[in-house]
Amino acid sequence: MVENKVPLRELFLHLQEQMKTKLTTNRKCIPHQGVKGDTSEECWRQMLREYLPKRYRIEKAFVVDSLDQCSEQIDIVIFDQQYSPFLFNQDGAFFVPAESVYAVIEAKQDISKGMIEYAAKKAASVRKLKRTNATFSTASGPMKKHWMFDIPAGIVSLGSEWNPPMGEAFTNVINAVSDLDGQRIDFGCSIEGGAFNVMYDKDKKPSIEKCPSEISLVTFFWNLVARLQSQGTAPAIEVPEYFKALEMAPAPE
Repeated sequence: MVENKVPLRELFLHLQEQMKTKLTTNRKCIPHQGVKGDTSEECWRQMLREYLPKRYRIEKAFVVDSLDQCSEQIDIVIFDQQYSPFLFNQDGAFFVPAESVYAVIEAKQDISKGMIEYAAKKAASVRKLKRTNATFSTASGPMKKHWMFDIPAGIVSLGSEWNPPMGEAFTNVINAVSDLDGQRIDFGCSIEGGAFNVMYDKDKKPSIEKCPSEISLVTFFWNLVARLQSQGTAPAIEVPEYFKALEMAPAPE
């Protein structure tokens, strides 16, 4: 019989309280809206860097493809560190290849209709990009990604502009963006309002799992981990496709 036990629930709830305190302090003590937003985004990125496996990298980034297309800047991009290298990093402005992306997340002060629509449009700017799929070597021999996962998109915040936070108005906007090309939201978290996870069926309206605010951060995190596990490894980039873009590009002056 094992005598030593770890109170996992208490540990997870303590993590949530720490995160809530950081975000609340930023909201109350930083007067400049832009700086307030930047520091809140970085809180979420730091949390994910600390707790996600190190195979994942987390940055604020633009996503690009071999056709020179570029997404809008995304607050939190979770991407592969093994098979797809950085394309460019200029003084903190990161550009990562579409093939490497596992998930995209927007971080806001509050979840609202406008913020969900905004996050959905930014997600669509990533999903429209071309992803190549190269063969890569492993200990078991040559491998290639047999299926390309859909890139999930989320939204995270401290609070919610709705009361109740995840009532009918919230459900209506999730349903509305799901009908637009590439603009669905898959998961999210309002620490003060609760977490949600959306399951999509081609012939039905989305089904939304919701949890109360008491366990919102923990639920969000494990929903994210489950999605990442189901994806397996990101596809490797086809280097010749990116060389084509270099060959077509004019030399810098």
